[in-house]
Amino acid sequence: MKIAEIKQLTDAELTTELEALHRHLFDLRSQSVTEKLEDTSQLKKTKRDIARMNTVKRERELAGAQG
Repeated sequence: MKIAEIKQLTDAELTTELEALHRHLFDLRSQSVTEKLEDTSQLKKTKRDIARMNTVKRERELAGAQG
């Protein structure tokens, strides 16, 4: 997911997406341990998406505190 797409989400949608990505990351890790994961780059991509969403969430918190 691109940063522009993430910024268009509402706070509720952002939280929902973040929870879904955490569940997806857990599933990927489980598959990795059982050696059923075919594309190992998905782990890295999912972690980066989570980081992007956390960044946008934090930016909104800081903007709300200032204004």
